[in-house]
Amino acid sequence: MPGFAALSAIWGASFALIKVAVDAGVPPVWVALWRCLLGAVTLGVVLLLRGEEVPRDRALWGHSAMVAVLLNTVPFILFPFGETRISSVLAGVMNATTPLFTVLFAVLTVPEERHPGARRLTGLALGFVGVLVVFGVWRGIGSGEAAGGLACLAAACCYGAGFAYLRRFLSGRPESVTTLSALQIGCAAAELAVIAPLAAGAPHWPGTGPAVALLVFGAVGTGLAYLLNLGLVRTAGTTVTSAVTYVMPLWSTTIGALFLAEPVGWNALAGGALVIGAVVLARPRPRAATGAPDQAPKARQPVR
Repeated sequence: MPGFAALSAIWGASFALIKVAVDAGVPPVWVALWRCLLGAVTLGVVLLLRGEEVPRDRALWGHSAMVAVLLNTVPFILFPFGETRISSVLAGVMNATTPLFTVLFAVLTVPEERHPGARRLTGLALGFVGVLVVFGVWRGIGSGEAAGGLACLAAACCYGAGFAYLRRFLSGRPESVTTLSALQIGCAAAELAVIAPLAAGAPHWPGTGPAVALLVFGAVGTGLAYLLNLGLVRTAGTTVTSAVTYVMPLWSTTIGALFLAEPVGWNALAGGALVIGAVVLARPRPRAATGAPDQAPKARQPVR
């Protein structure tokens, strides 16, 4: 399926693009801001082309700002920070734990998810064993690598909390996914526009290659990827679309190894396989087939 392959490749390549930017000296907070600004512009153009108006509901704006903190502002800083200390390969594997954190926060905050069952609990436990294998804890972890890995795990944890918040407070909204996602990424851009100059000073020109990486990362990795994600949900359903999570580490590992010459140890491959297997166990059981693609509530497909 072309849309599925393109989406998984774009999101899988994002970790290599981050690495190119931070290795050129772009501060993590500015990597996050450029991504959100370019993504917001892309989504704003889509809104204009569709003739959709920006809502004025204060509650919606408040929830969108909170979702932006959890799904964009904080994790978009943490992943680049993490990649100043670990490879894009390891960062991609850490990102694959997002569904596990999503299940964990859903169990803690969503009433209908309070009883996860033995199968999903086993998946959670297996996933975090996989993380330990990725890090190769038996041989010891350097302080820099530990800080980078924990930053990426914290980013995945933010994603999990954000998805649970989104489900609880925005899943029943009547607005389109385009509108909700444009609000989310726009709020994140505004938040980061305040934080970046205070935290890292004025931006600087990193060079042509890193600048192109940031442009692709924002416009394609956030804007275009959102459109692909939405189209895939509509044509193939959420079950197929959610499987992108399983494929992304394959892309991030391959791209990091081939184009950035990053090492890929056996423990990264084995730990990644454990994490993906854990996600399969922890995800909700699919509903009975109806002969048509399953449809998610409108607000369940945020920008990543």
